[in-house]
Amino acid sequence: MHLSSGRSDKFRLDGRSAVVTGAANGIGLSIASELARAGATVHLVDMDLAAANKAVDQITQAGGIAFAHVCDVADQADVDRVFGEFVKTNRIDILVNNAGIAGIGRVDNTTSADFDRVFQVNVKSVYHCTQACIGSMITAGGGVILNMASIAATSGLADRFSYSMSKGAVLAMTFSIARDFLKQNIRCNAISPARVHTGFVDGYLAKNYPGKEAEMFEKLSAAQPIGRMAEPMEVANLALYLCSDEASFLTGVDYPLDGGFVNLR
Repeated sequence: MHLSSGRSDKFRLDGRSAVVTGAANGIGLSIASELARAGATVHLVDMDLAAANKAVDQITQAGGIAFAHVCDVADQADVDRVFGEFVKTNRIDILVNNAGIAGIGRVDNTTSADFDRVFQVNVKSVYHCTQACIGSMITAGGGVILNMASIAATSGLADRFSYSMSKGAVLAMTFSIARDFLKQNIRCNAISPARVHTGFVDGYLAKNYPGKEAEMFEKLSAAQPIGRMAEPMEVANLALYLCSDEASFLTGVDYPLDGGFVNLR
């Protein structure tokens, strides 16, 4: 993998420091890679240190600057420890709250433990990490926060009760943060993808539909009017724009990246 120069005068993040949670693979890795390609020093936060180190190697081999940090973003004490050490010596210009897990089931078959787990990872992590970074951004005179929501936040998806709840909360937090920190020059937006083809999708199909993976993949792809799932880099391209100065007039906005799912079904 090689970092292409692209349009050097657009979407540059030279001299800026970015933190991406859940960055060891999938969408998070694509976002981290794209921010690094644009010149940011990127800090990959993930529970899987081996995978995060592998991701850092991939980014540095492509010419970027990246570091790995192991942290359970659902645990406030762990976030306070890791981010507390980090902000002592680094300015945080960009925070991408990407870490999250799936939640399958309806309200009548979602256990309290499963509900709490989804809430802790998908909702509390955004609170923990934003709270840990916001002071650094205020001191620096501004910053960018980007939250990964989902079309599940605003569309009724079958068997996604806890997941939809959590992404609705992420969206509400996005609007609240954007409003509260306007005067501190901190922008906060969200991306709401439809289905994105990651390793999680392949693992889900292998576990739940053995022998029928290809058939179910086509079915899930066809749920988007455009006829396919998104690729992680397509999410990363939008993330780069929203984190750059070219998006300086945008805050408090949710961007459906959905292949027409919301409006064209």
